[in-house]
Amino acid sequence: MSDCSNYSAVKVLNVSGATIMSRGKLLLFVTLFLVFSLGTSRAQSPTAAVVTGHVFAEVIPIFSASEISQLYFGKFAPGPQGGEIILTPQSTVSILGSVFVGSGIHNAASFYITGDNDATFSVTLPSAPATLTNPETSKTMLVTNWVSVPGDGIGTGKMENGCQTVFVGATLKVGTLEENPPGVYIGSYVISFDFN
Repeated sequence: MSDCSNYSAVKVLNVSGATIMSRGKLLLFVTLFLVFSLGTSRAQSPTAAVVTGHVFAEVIPIFSASEISQLYFGKFAPGPQGGEIILTPQSTVSILGSVFVGSGIHNAASFYITGDNDATFSVTLPSAPATLTNPETSKTMLVTNWVSVPGDGIGTGKMENGCQTVFVGATLKVGTLEENPPGVYIGSYVISFDFN
């Protein structure tokens, strides 16, 4: 009697010109499948890409301010009660009380601001009066009520083509002739401009 298990064990097949056993055929098929799968996986892997990036930096103009014209209330004479001289940023003058304005010029202060094009800046006017003193007599007058164009505040100024002019006016408190005898009265004040 023939043994089927023994027969299958020794049965041979001709595959691609090679003689192998059936069990060997199964092993060969699995091996070829694995190799094919690995090759396919490698073919679908993304390739590396190298790109050059660029870096930029820009140095903007230095923010600066300089005085172009001084705050000048002009020539005047105190009356019996004194009064006020109001000088606007547009260099116009008005009088309160008994003050007689003399001939000559008067003008608002002006400051030239430079910086980055179209940048904004803040104007901070003096928070206290400035004192003008007569060096010969030590008599004084006060400058108060500071105003400016652009106005006092955050971001009120804007550079146009990298520059801007700020005009400043104020009010001069004038006493009587005894309190403020003739002479030149000199003082100073601090105004700040902050780059935003």
